[in-house]
Amino acid sequence: MDRVERFFEFSLLGLLTSGYLAVAGSGYLDLPTTLLTGAGLILRALLVAGVVRFQFSARWINAITLLYIGFFPLDYLYISREFIPATVHLLCYLAVLRILSARTNRDYVFVKIIAFLELLAASILSANLSFFVFLAFFLVFGVATFSSSEIRRSSQLPARQVRGTMRLFHWRLAALTCVTATGILLMTGGLFFLLPRTARAAFQHLVPQRYHLPGFSNEVTLGQIGEIQRHSNTVMHIRVEGPERPTALKWRGAAMGDFDGRRWFNRPVPGEVLRASNGLVMLGERRQPRRAGGYISYEVNVKAIDSDALFFTGVPEFLRTELPSILRNSTDSFRTGLGATDGIHYFGYSRLVDSDAEPLGPLVRNSYLRLPPYDPKIALLARDVTAGLRSDADRAKALEHHLQTNYGYTLQLLSEPVADPLAHFLFVRRQGHCEYFASAMAVMLRTMGIPSRVVTGFQSGVFNPMTGWQIIRGTDAHSWVEAYIPDSGWTTYDPTPPNQNQTLAGMWPRLGLYLDAAETFWEEWVLNYNLERQLNLAAHVESSTRMARSNWFERLAIWFRTEFNPRVLQRWIAIGAGIIAIAVALFLYGPACWRWWVTQRRVMRIRRGQVGAGDASILYGRMLAILKSRGFEKPAWLTPMEFARILPDAGTAAIVEKLTGAYNEIRFGGKPEAGVKMLALLHDLEAGV
Repeated sequence: MDRVERFFEFSLLGLLTSGYLAVAGSGYLDLPTTLLTGAGLILRALLVAGVVRFQFSARWINAITLLYIGFFPLDYLYISREFIPATVHLLCYLAVLRILSARTNRDYVFVKIIAFLELLAASILSANLSFFVFLAFFLVFGVATFSSSEIRRSSQLPARQVRGTMRLFHWRLAALTCVTATGILLMTGGLFFLLPRTARAAFQHLVPQRYHLPGFSNEVTLGQIGEIQRHSNTVMHIRVEGPERPTALKWRGAAMGDFDGRRWFNRPVPGEVLRASNGLVMLGERRQPRRAGGYISYEVNVKAIDSDALFFTGVPEFLRTELPSILRNSTDSFRTGLGATDGIHYFGYSRLVDSDAEPLGPLVRNSYLRLPPYDPKIALLARDVTAGLRSDADRAKALEHHLQTNYGYTLQLLSEPVADPLAHFLFVRRQGHCEYFASAMAVMLRTMGIPSRVVTGFQSGVFNPMTGWQIIRGTDAHSWVEAYIPDSGWTTYDPTPPNQNQTLAGMWPRLGLYLDAAETFWEEWVLNYNLERQLNLAAHVESSTRMARSNWFERLAIWFRTEFNPRVLQRWIAIGAGIIAIAVALFLYGPACWRWWVTQRRVMRIRRGQVGAGDASILYGRMLAILKSRGFEKPAWLTPMEFARILPDAGTAAIVEKLTGAYNEIRFGGKPEAGVKMLALLHDLEAGV
């Protein structure tokens, strides 16, 4: 039973590993715990495979376990400072210790319980598609573990009965496991679309899964946007309605008008509350005239982020949302007013132009001209770049072009703080990321009396043709400038050098699009699946079925009118009849042919001397079948040798006695060479010699 034992131990290790990977995929495991747990599982795999040979002392394992249980309160109070992460650390630690020291059935039961607790923790911590993938693996290894565990348990019972051959046992059991797990997944997948989920909302209150997104509140420190750009997490998906997709869109999240030399911020002023009417919020003024320019309608899905900013392109006019109201601040930015959220879904309608040229009042204008103490060389540089230019628009364009062409783009942050970040960027380092470019241009504009502010948001991202959604990642985070130009209003300028985040061609970006498509399907049809989606799906299936049925009849009628040919019909009838005849023959004679083929292969193997206990039992059963056809049936209470001695025909009794002896030699004596002898005697018995 070594094969059963090996299969069981690998299945149990796979079960525990699936639970561990599901927890690791949630992002709640720190790097040391992830590496140590992974190393422990790899070491166990080497032990099971026989590559490494040593045993851990059960006494030391128990002592270390008790020490860590005592350490758990310290982890909860001073290290993790949260109950769930500390509990996950404890689970991973116990998993490694138990799997490394497991030798008894009791140890294996503990490992199964720990694996289940890992998966349960992952179901609370993770709402990603990766959880479903590891859940599928957990199910496969679970079926394999409990199937092989039952076989292993029955083999340890005192009364052992010889079964069929163990040849290819592990492959056959693995195939059965995969078929069973696939059937379970298919059945539960069907039930999934019938039963809406309600537990997600409760789990979200236990473990809010938000991506920290600084720079989209009322302040941003120089360097924060650069930190966001280092991460490729998907922040939101945007789907533009209509056949045309405008390129190079900017998604505006927040705008800041005050600068203290290191950070941009807004003074705490109560925002204007815009209330929804039948789910619709008017963002623009009702009295504003319709201006020339294109209009765009779009759908936005913002991930669970640590911000309540709403993102728009162009000049937003309408918003369709389930929120009762939103807030608009003095810089024409919009927020939910709810703080960090677990995801926002809304529809927007915008005009693809800069803002209206409404005059700025003196107080507002002065607020966008305030400057902290700054290096005088910044003002001199601004005057040198714009020398000879009269209009504010020309001067702003000249500053934008100067920064784009004379400075370099880098995501590398400063190794240590400097006294004046902007002066260091303009005159010493001469390279930086978008915040430095936007801040430098805004300050230089203000030195020339042009009101300006810094905007934070995202570039247009990458279009996924498989889903029709635009993917906006952390790497698309961006800062730019809005300058107030007379007769034009707030006008957008982007002084950052272009093409700083080019998308590389190749296999990995394409794979990323497939993964994003899978994640989008997961969010739409799993996390956000509700009664409304159920009804829409049912209506869509019904209409599709009705249309397909009507189209099928229409196509059939057209075919009969235009393409029908009696000879072609006769040929297809002949082909169909032949297929039916072959199917009937296979159904009637296929099993018998297969048994004959298996028997012939077994006979050939016996003649080569490859005989097992199962083969001996089959040959002995064949002998009993021959005797039964001749009127001699073996009573259940007689042993094989006693039955051979009571046969009335002396010739038959002699052959049966020799056959029984050869059978005992193979089954109990471990002599496979007796198989050839048994096969020859069976041939003599059939011939009646």
